[in-house]
Amino acid sequence: MKTHSIKPVDIKKKWVIVDATNQTLGRLSSQVAHVLRGKHKPTFAPHLDTGDNVIVINCAKVKLTGNKWTDKVYHHHTGFMGGIKQASAQEILEKTPERLVAIAVKGMLPKNKLGRALATNLRVYADDQHGQEAQQPVKVNLDRAASLQK
Repeated sequence: MKTHSIKPVDIKKKWVIVDATNQTLGRLSSQVAHVLRGKHKPTFAPHLDTGDNVIVINCAKVKLTGNKWTDKVYHHHTGFMGGIKQASAQEILEKTPERLVAIAVKGMLPKNKLGRALATNLRVYADDQHGQEAQQPVKVNLDRAASLQK
């Protein structure tokens, strides 16, 4: 018996909308990364982009547990000497709430060329307005993975 490997031309991608209202950031981002990677499909291949395109709306209403709003610190470097910058989760939420979800999801994707390609399939919006109506996205509840396999 031979193992069937899917070819890139046979991959069928869908557009899905995820509402982040009152969802925990870590659980939401792990489920979104699961869908971006394509692990919910029977045609999953670890070396191909078999996942769906995901639109996350209302990310300004995401929640964190405990004292993470003040204690969780995000670092980045400007590229100049002494250019390390840091900001708490609360500061990032006030300034650009989209970055909070995008950073969390990107951290759960593979750290290689495939992971960078998968990150381009994610669209994050602070409110419920998005510009992808032409793609006819389907609103899904990520708690039930069976709703994605239709």
